[in-house]
Amino acid sequence: MSKIGKAPVAIPEGVTVTIEGQTVNVSGPKGNLSRKFPRDVSFEIKEGQVLVSCKKENKVAQSLFGTTRALINNMVHGVSQGWVKELELVGTGYRAEVNGETLILTVGFSHPVKIEAPAGISFKVEKTIITVAGPDKELVGQVAANIRSVKPPEPYQGKGIKYQDEVVRRKAGKAAKTVGAV
Repeated sequence: MSKIGKAPVAIPEGVTVTIEGQTVNVSGPKGNLSRKFPRDVSFEIKEGQVLVSCKKENKVAQSLFGTTRALINNMVHGVSQGWVKELELVGTGYRAEVNGETLILTVGFSHPVKIEAPAGISFKVEKTIITVAGPDKELVGQVAANIRSVKPPEPYQGKGIKYQDEVVRRKAGKAAKTVGAV
């Protein structure tokens, strides 16, 4: 059995969790999330906590056990506090701006790149930092990855769009290689 799966998910104040068959609905101040889970896992709400358990003792049910608990915990955290990913623009002349629900990136192409915010996701730009925020952890991470994929950091000068805490491994250029070959 999973140690993570056995731990109960605490429901903070202002958050409501409802279970309808295999669908778990979580609503709170930051939004509403709903997710359908496999039949091998069951849920129960007791004393302000969500308890996850296996209906069957097979390998599939046990592999879903901890994952299901983690997904429910992420939903509860998302609707109460929200999820945030920060990206950084590195490069001369690289800019970002928000126009309504659209993020406009100027990153060295002949045209600006426009990225539309999906429902529930918000963009914020301060100087060279792009902040992606929302209640759904998966969606926040996917939108941040899509923004990064527009211009990933390159290894020679480090220019591009990178996560705030990402470390770009730098390579030596041609000039540094030829000095050692003499």
